[in-house]
Amino acid sequence: MSRSALIVIDMLNTYSHPDAEHLIPSVREALPHIVGLIERARDGGVPVIYVNDNFGEWRSHHGEIIETTLAGPHRGLVEPVLPDSDSLFVVKARHSIFYETPLSYLLSQLDVNRVVLCGQVTEQCVLYSALDAHIRHLDVTVPDDAVAHIHQDLAHASLRLMERNMNASIRKAASVEF
Repeated sequence: MSRSALIVIDMLNTYSHPDAEHLIPSVREALPHIVGLIERARDGGVPVIYVNDNFGEWRSHHGEIIETTLAGPHRGLVEPVLPDSDSLFVVKARHSIFYETPLSYLLSQLDVNRVVLCGQVTEQCVLYSALDAHIRHLDVTVPDDAVAHIHQDLAHASLRLMERNMNASIRKAASVEF
């Protein structure tokens, strides 16, 4: 039997990095689709797991990450996707959601064999996370309208790589079934 988890990647963000001006328009487009996925997953009892960069703050925890992002100038991009009390949270330091995090163990404890990846950045963290999920024998779904990019051409190429080389299911968020 297939059990899914929705993984929300790096959506708690201050948008204070050098590529933010290129990323923000794409985040605005993806945001309603990400919110819809989160709502549907929560309504269906599907685990929602936030995996987020710690911005190099090694004493931080998810509460501090949330506070920092809400205090920033792009609060409107963060508030709609805030974790609720049932959400799970994993802090990461590199591009992949799996790299030196407890995510693999958490997914095994939840009996998850399929991950739905949404968030940012398609051509970086989403791509590397999809590869790492694939090599862990997890089924991968990426809603192409629920991931944000910095470079559109690289995002399209990344989605093609995920589909072709990692057997990822690339589809619209509305068609994702949990």
